[in-house]
Amino acid sequence: MLIAALYGLITGVLLCLTFGTVFFSLIQTSVERGYQSGIQIVLGVVASDAFFCFTAIFGTSFLPQIEHFDKWVGAIGIIFLVVLGVKNFFRVPTIASEEQEDEPRSKRSMVKLFLKGVALNALNPVNFMSWAAIATYLRTKGRYDLAEMIIFFSMSLVGVFGTQTALAVYAQRLRQFITVKRMKYVNVITGVVFLGVAGKLLWEQFLK
Repeated sequence: MLIAALYGLITGVLLCLTFGTVFFSLIQTSVERGYQSGIQIVLGVVASDAFFCFTAIFGTSFLPQIEHFDKWVGAIGIIFLVVLGVKNFFRVPTIASEEQEDEPRSKRSMVKLFLKGVALNALNPVNFMSWAAIATYLRTKGRYDLAEMIIFFSMSLVGVFGTQTALAVYAQRLRQFITVKRMKYVNVITGVVFLGVAGKLLWEQFLK
């Protein structure tokens, strides 16, 4: 059980250390709005990962049987990422001050950031495939029973939450070195990443 927990924690940390859409969006949001806003994105990511882990452990029989479901999810993900990518090229960068960081956020703003985290993570089919592949490996090669699987994936989620929260806090501390001009470059890089992932999904889901 202890080994399963340790491996799960390490897996969760490693899955976060990829320079994808969630990473750049998290850094961008934390710099612009403060780490509390970044954590809302983290909670959204963890919520969607928790759903992926559940389906990886117990199967997908409870999901509606929709023909070409993966294609629909991929198409929605592509559109979502293209919209976010283009928006980043034109958005005016802002950097929250310490006084603004202490101001209370509206529930609507927090929910919006939470849903953004859910969407960024859930609309990329690769994320679910990664969790499913891990579950398959644990069953076949690792010989994990149900209890060990639950412990592994639970600790993976702890690793994801802890690592991404640390990224959000660290990104906020970078604000003293970041100017509005530099933030504009961050926005452009984030936009390019979004469009790049959208292009990758388009190729893998529809053109390959």
